[in-house]
Amino acid sequence: MLTENKTTEFKREYVDDIKKTIIAFANSDGGMLYIGVNDDGTICGVDDTDGTMLRLMNAVRDAVRPDVTMFVDCRIDVIDGKSIICVSVQRGTARPYYLQGKGIRPEGVYVRQGASTVPATDTAILQMIKETSGDSYEAARSLNQKLTFEKTSEFFNKRKVSFGKSQMRTLHLIGEDNMYTNLAFLLSDQCTHMIKMAVYEGSKKFVFKDRRELSGSLLEQLEEAYAYIDQYNRTRAEFDGLDRVDMRDYPTEAVREALLNAVVHRDYSFSGPTLISIFDDRMEFVTIGGLVRGITLEDVKLGVSVLRNQYLANIFYRLHLIEAYGTGILKINESYDDCDIKPLVEATNNAFKITLPNKNFRVESRNSQSRLKTVGAIDTFKLRKRIDEVLKLCHRQGAIVRADVETDLGVSQSTAILLLREMLEEGLLVKKGNGKNVRYYANQ
Repeated sequence: MLTENKTTEFKREYVDDIKKTIIAFANSDGGMLYIGVNDDGTICGVDDTDGTMLRLMNAVRDAVRPDVTMFVDCRIDVIDGKSIICVSVQRGTARPYYLQGKGIRPEGVYVRQGASTVPATDTAILQMIKETSGDSYEAARSLNQKLTFEKTSEFFNKRKVSFGKSQMRTLHLIGEDNMYTNLAFLLSDQCTHMIKMAVYEGSKKFVFKDRRELSGSLLEQLEEAYAYIDQYNRTRAEFDGLDRVDMRDYPTEAVREALLNAVVHRDYSFSGPTLISIFDDRMEFVTIGGLVRGITLEDVKLGVSVLRNQYLANIFYRLHLIEAYGTGILKINESYDDCDIKPLVEATNNAFKITLPNKNFRVESRNSQSRLKTVGAIDTFKLRKRIDEVLKLCHRQGAIVRADVETDLGVSQSTAILLLREMLEEGLLVKKGNGKNVRYYANQ
């Protein structure tokens, strides 16, 4: 007499839960389901075998995803003069199978545990996905199959690129099993992978000036991140003769390539966010996922590119966001050809970091240092003595002009200018008026 075990299940009659048993067999090691057999193994038979078989197969076809019918076979056996239905279920190749109304979640995915059918754990579900989809995260089936693509559709339309069901299949957003892939999840409005951005005061992570968290479609995040950075990418003006020369803190090409690198090459199998930090002197892009196996940091700097997310990169290529693979780091370095301080590229086993120096910060620092050195030519003792004399002059006259400093202290015009500028920066003086009407007052 047969007994129930991991690969054998008895049902007295057809019930709706039979679908769960078939799912569990397909997700585990296969098995045999007998309808018309009591739990103790005695035969009770099925009156309407043809109708029951039809009802069973229709239910499996309509309620189980992906399609498992090719792994299910029904036949009628007669034992002790009674007809029973034998349902043979093979281990499926598109695991995990699940109830359409429940999704790829424990309440929709079932496995066999001894002689019982039980909900699968999250770990078991992820393991099944990995076994049937390979190691590629973007090609694996998305756990969330209720996806929308409003923002991605808008992005494609703006760039006059078609985005329909056929294109989604070609671009690998829909797999061969007609299920959404993780690549689809990354481009969906439901994407939970984030970019976290922060602006700090100074060059340390002590004081926040502003912060932003971005989620949703990666294409939407890309646009919003670039716009946010652009707000803090100041323009500094210098004059070369009669010509005005504008220079941004960070070359736009370098910002663009660093941002694209962070989005395209990230390892999305981890849930941590991409981090973008803006300081007074630099901008940092930290991406989860180190170098692809077999590639060194020196290879990357030379332009060698091995893509972790091949399909995602292909979409960015079609949208003309990237021109050629492996040129990003080279473009970043080229945009700093005229700068003494170069971008820094670092990598660990689990992270990749690009640091862009603030071009204007270096210029401003040099100017500041030059001014301090000039003032420093006057020894400290003499400088403090002259500052005291200027303050006394202010108190006597109420207000002074540069010429008063030159006459009273017996110094040159340039020394008087530097002395007044130093006192203004120290907050000892207050400047009022413009041009010939400029007056200096002691700051009370």
